[in-house]
Order: sequence, then structure tokens, then C-alpha cells
Amino acid sequence: MRGGAGWPHTPRTKVTALLATRAARTHRKAWAAVLAALVLTSALLGTFALAVGSAALGHARVERYAAADLVVAGDQNTRYTAKPWGSEPETVAVGLTERVRVPERVVGVVRRVPGVRAAVADRVFAVGFRGGSAVGRPWDAARLAPYAVRDGRAPRHAGEVVVGVGRARVGERVTLRVGGADAAYRVVGVAEGPRAAVYFDGGQARRLAGHAGTVDAIGVVAGDGMGADELYGRVRDAVDAAGLRGAGARAEGDSAGLRVLAGDGRGAAEHLAAAPARTTMLEILGAVAATVTLIAVLVVSSTIVQALRQRAHELGLLRVVGATPRQLRAAVGREAGRIAVAASALGAVLSVPSYVALRALLNARGALPTGLELPFPPWLLAVPLLTTALTVLVARLSALIACARTAKVRPAEALRESPPGTPRRITGLVLLGLGVTSAGTATLQHGQAAAAAASAAAVLMVIACALLGPWIATGAMRVLGAPMRRFGGPGGRLAAANCTAAAPRLGAAITPIVLVTAFAVVQLAAGATLTHEARAQAREVTRADLVVRADGGLPHHALKRIRSVPGVTGATEVVHSTLVLARKEAGEPQLERLPVLGVTPEDVTRTLDPDVREGTLTALRPGRVALSADRARTLDAKPGSKVTLRFGDGTPARLRVVAVYERGLGAGDFLLSRDEAVRHTSGTTPTQVLVATDNNSPRTARAVAAAAPGTHVDGTPEAVRKATHVEPEDQALGEVVTAAAVAAIGAFTAIAVLSTLTLIAVGRRPELTLLRRAGAARAQLHRMLHAEAAATALTGLTVGAAVALIPLLAFSLAFTGTLPHLPPTQAILIVTVVAATTVAGTVPPVWRVLRGRYPTG
Repeated sequence: MRGGAGWPHTPRTKVTALLATRAARTHRKAWAAVLAALVLTSALLGTFALAVGSAALGHARVERYAAADLVVAGDQNTRYTAKPWGSEPETVAVGLTERVRVPERVVGVVRRVPGVRAAVADRVFAVGFRGGSAVGRPWDAARLAPYAVRDGRAPRHAGEVVVGVGRARVGERVTLRVGGADAAYRVVGVAEGPRAAVYFDGGQARRLAGHAGTVDAIGVVAGDGMGADELYGRVRDAVDAAGLRGAGARAEGDSAGLRVLAGDGRGAAEHLAAAPARTTMLEILGAVAATVTLIAVLVVSSTIVQALRQRAHELGLLRVVGATPRQLRAAVGREAGRIAVAASALGAVLSVPSYVALRALLNARGALPTGLELPFPPWLLAVPLLTTALTVLVARLSALIACARTAKVRPAEALRESPPGTPRRITGLVLLGLGVTSAGTATLQHGQAAAAAASAAAVLMVIACALLGPWIATGAMRVLGAPMRRFGGPGGRLAAANCTAAAPRLGAAITPIVLVTAFAVVQLAAGATLTHEARAQAREVTRADLVVRADGGLPHHALKRIRSVPGVTGATEVVHSTLVLARKEAGEPQLERLPVLGVTPEDVTRTLDPDVREGTLTALRPGRVALSADRARTLDAKPGSKVTLRFGDGTPARLRVVAVYERGLGAGDFLLSRDEAVRHTSGTTPTQVLVATDNNSPRTARAVAAAAPGTHVDGTPEAVRKATHVEPEDQALGEVVTAAAVAAIGAFTAIAVLSTLTLIAVGRRPELTLLRRAGAARAQLHRMLHAEAAATALTGLTVGAAVALIPLLAFSLAFTGTLPHLPPTQAILIVTVVAATTVAGTVPPVWRVLRGRYPTG
């Protein structure tokens, strides 16, 4: 600035600093609203940043192999390579949750490596022990923890065992069930470590574990003076030089090499579900964090723009008296930056307890698999500093955008308020059209492609509504104006006139309401629709009345004896496992891990009813599969066709389709024969039998229990549903993270709504003072404000619901073929929060104007 009238000849930086300081002091109330929004933005982003950082560092807990320097295990990933359209080949990988076994001959190769003191083969198998479940292992593997004998001695013969503390006393005779066969053993020792462990003699453990010629993993103990890093290289070289691979076949292009694990990686050989769950957690947190960031940017920008809009005349006056565009931008940017730095720092501090609360919620809901460790090292506390910088950057950019017009126009035009421009309207309409198109595309897709298209539609339409806010407000007033004028009396006529004349102001108030409504409805209704339909189908699928659970395996011929019990109309043995489907979606290679049921085909139609449309389930045998109708359409399959799949251990198979059924959400997308499913599972899950009866009486349940000694018979609907229901592995995790995000964003956006409306109300104080001096009664002004609040809330809720409904329709039609479902309590909660927030932001800020007989402004 060069000596405009009334301006001191001071350096430019001093002028901008002076403007920023005085403006911040003068407009403390306006910046208080911005401060609250920025604090919550920083806290929310910091919380998800900490969660993502902790998940990125996550690993499986090391327990059984804590004393082993290295662990040799099978490759628990399967890979698929394909060439996308017009691009180079790409390879994707997904974790396997069924164990990939190691050939037993690898033990000898590792033992011969120089520097190896011991190479111990570990085998893990299910054991039924005194009405409960236990884990069987060879006693030699106990040294890998290490677990030592506390009382007694190690087992030396096939009929001896060592048990965990508290399970039995030394010298006792116990009956153990392994593979469905009961046998008596003598307890010769009590060992430290897990209470559920049972240790056998090495030869006996080999016979009981099955899977001849393979082991679960090999623990390697280094010799004296041998470092783990050096030994790792030697073992890795020896395994590679011998050309050793994991047991079982693999698909073409899918490596079946062996892994040599060290450090925290050793836990991956124990807890197979930990690594896939960590990957899924990162994907879910990343997707939610991206949505949260977008919503936060939109809301913060809207709040700051509204705060500076109240000062448009003041900023224009500065231009008139000689302030240069650069000085104006610098002053506003510095002013917003000061507020943002303080708010972001406070939000970064609050993000730590918020993250702790999120972790506690995940643990309380059982959303994390057993054995997944999520570290939180002290240096991770620096991660919120990155989100702090992002929050400050968003605040400064928003401030610069808000004052862009005032800064760039000529001083003579700066005091005039201009309506929203045509480019803004065109941009909003284009985004709205793209959102509707994306929603239409989602109805034609399946799986992740449909979900991605529906999500993109929601985001595009929310941004479009933010841009089209003034025109939406104008249209709403054309609809609501007539009833407000007719039934609202003088207050209603004033409200209609004010809303019509100040469409940009009303549009700014509507935008955050649309955001919170659309976001909450989409996030809550998407999950609720899938859960509601899945539970409905699960109830229709289940025909069984009882579930029989057998720790250590079902006794021999027990299934036949259960079927012969009077009152039993059918019995089906079921096993839960997973499948991996390799396919191309929009030209991109995809690997999808899916839960699956393995069933015995006899009597299956009496215990399960997945609504078969083609073929028959009784034809299920090894080498055959039944598909849901949705999956059959995706794979272009029908009875007689062949589909290529991978079992949960990565083994490929080409299976013949024998049936197509409708209720895929209740029974899963695939049904296998029980024998084939067991062949490719880890073998540690208990066997379950579904039993259908003609009367579901307690007498029949007792007879079933007598026919299968040592089993648990449960007739509660929840137990039967759990035995038959096939739900995605990440469902609980997704529900918890989504609920936490909706709650946080809902609270955050509600405060943003309150802040925006408060800023608008504060800016209207002169207008309301003038109305009172012109003769308007306080009651009339109260009715006017309440009518405006009602119009704002109704418009925001209606537009937000419409924005949410379009992608939700696409999503629900693609996944369930039904209309979207939102629990009434959640819908009422959304409406209540919006209504209460709107009223709170409209009336209380102007109470001072409405009080007293002679307002002073």
C-alpha cells in the first residue's frame, strides 16, 4: 500500500499484521464458531490418522513362537495377475485364512543349516476335553514359547499328555476326543502357558493331527553366538536352494514359496486371521477417513466463508480506502491462520483420547480378531501434527477463497454484493448430473464396483448441493412461501420475505444440514439395508431347530444315529470356511475372499432352504458347488457350468455348478460339500450339526444329546442362526468404524450447523433491530425466526434425504434387490438433532435484540 488516505507509511507486513490483529479482536464471536469447527476437524482427522498409523504398524501377536528366533511357514497370500484395459499386467494379493501347510521334509533341510540349534515341527489340532475345547500340540513345540513343566514330567509315550494349569492334576486319567474318536490318557505333567493347551508325545501328535507328510510351521532356534539376522539369510538361502514350496497346489502365477518369519512377523504363523484383518481394517479406515476429510473440508470452508461474508462490507471498505488486494488477502489469511493454529493444536491433543475411545469400542464389540496387535509407539503421537497442518491449510485456503471477489474487484465495486455467478450454477448442475449417472451405473454393477459407484454418486451430489445452495433455497421458498404467508400470520409473511430476499444466506444455512443428513443416512442405511436383508434371509434359510456342537469332532456314526432319533426329520453337518474368487472388474484384477458353508448333501433341504431356483443341493459332492443367483449372474454360470475358484488355503479348483439359489445373503454366495470344505480348512474349528425336528421338544433334544455323547445341543434361535449364518469377516469391524464415524461426523456437523446459523443470526441483528423500531412486535419476530428455522430444517432434511436416497437406491438394488432400510429410531434421531440444532442456532443469538421495549442493536 502506498500512502492511501488515513494509512500510515509502514511496511506491508506491519499493515497486514495490524489488520489481522484488530479484526480478530473485533470479530471474536464470529471466529469462535470457526474455532469450534476447526477444533473438531483437527480432532477427527487426528483420530483417524492415529487409527490408520496404528493399523499400518499392526501385526499378529507372538505367543507360541516367542522363544523361536525364526519361523518357517507357508505363504498365506494368494495372487492373481491380469492385464487391465490398455495397461501393463497388474498383480493383486489377498490373505488366506486357512493354513497353508509346510512339507515335513523341510524340517530336515532347516536342521542342517549351519548355526541352527534346533528346528522344531509344530502341529496344531482341535481336542475335546471335559466338555470344552482345547488345542493339541506336540510337546517338543512347547520349547518354542517357551513353556516349561511346572509339575510332573514331559510325555514319553503315546498314552501320556501334559495339560495346562488348572485343567487336571498329575496322575489323573482323562478322556480326550480328537477327530471324533475318544481315547484315555494319563496326565504326566502340568505346563505353564495357555490353560487350553494339551501336549502329546511327538509321534502321537503326528498321528492325531492328520495331514500326513506336512506340519503347520517350523520353529527355528539359533545356536550360541548366532544372530537372528545372519541366521535368517542362511535359512532363506537353504530353503530357496532346495526349491521348497508349500504343500498343495496353487493357481498359475501364484507363488507357493515358504516364508521365513522373524521378529513380530513370527505371529503370522499363529494367528492366520490377523494379517487379512489388518489389511481390511486399513481399507475401511482409509475409505472412512477420506469421506471424513471431504466432509470436514466442505463444512470448515462453509463456516469460514460465512464468517467472512458477515464482514463483506468491512472488507470492501478497506479496498475503498486504499488497501491493495495483496494486503487484504494477507490480512485475512493471517487472521484465519492464527485461529486455525490454536484450534488445530487443541484438536490434535483431543485426538489422542478420541483414538483410545475408538480402540476401546472396537475391543468391546469384538471387532478385532484374536491375536491382532495394534501398537501405539510414542512417536505415533506426532501423526496428528500432519492433520494439524492440513487443518491450517484448509482454513487459510477457505479464507482466501471467501475474500477472493472483494480482493480482485475494483474498489468502487467492492461494497456491492453480487449474486452467485453462472459458473457456480453450471458446475453444480454438472456435478449433480454426474452423481445421478454414477448412481445409475451402480444399479448395473455388482460387488465392489456397485459400492464404489454409489459412494461416488453420494459425494458428487453433496458437493453439487453445496454449490447450488442459493438456487435450492430459492426453489424451496417458492414451495414453502405460500403456506408460510397464508398460515403464519405477520411472522410467516416476514419469514417468507426474508428467506426469498436472502437466498444465498439461506443456502449457506442449508448446506451443512444437507451434509449431515446425507452422510448419516447413507452410512447408516447402507449397512442397515444389508444387515436387515441378511437377517431376514437367514431366518428364511434356516429350517433347523437344534444345533449340535462337537469339540474335537463329531463321534463316528453320530450323524447317522442322530438321524434315527424319533422326532428328527433331518440332520446336516456344516463347516465354516472361506473361498477366494479371482476375477476382473472394469478391467482390473480383483481377489475377493468370501465366507462359505460346507454341508453334507443328505437331508440338506430339510435343514436349510436357500430357495433353490435351478438344480438340486442333494447333488453336492466334492468337485461340485452351488451358487447364489447374484453370483451366478456375475460369473455367467448355470447348472452344468464350471467355475474356477480357490479354496481358503489357496488351492485352485474348477467346480461344476449343481444348483442356483436365491437367498445369497442368508446362505452365502457358495455352498460346498462338507468333505471338500474340511479338506481345505485348518482343522481346528469344531464340527456342527443342524438338526430339524417335527416338534422341537426338550425330549427330542435330550434324545439327540444321548445319540451323540460328548456333544452340546442348543436349541436357542441365536445359536442356530449363528451356525447357519454366513457373514463377511469384516462386518463387525465395518459396523463399529462406520458407527463411530457417523457419530463423530454427526456431532461435528451439528456444531457446524449451529456455528453457521449463529453467524447468520449475529449478522442479522441490525436487520432485526430495524424491524423492531419499525413496529414489529417481539411475538411476530419470534414466529418469523421459528418459521425460518422450520423452513431451513425442512429444506435441508428434504434435500439431504433426496441426495442420500438416489445412491442408496442404486446400492440396495445392486446388492439386495430391495428398497433401502433405515431403522426408525435412527431416522427420528437425525430429524431431532437437525431440528434442535437449527432452532438453537437461529433464536438464542438474537435474544438480546428481542428483549426489552427499545432495542439498541
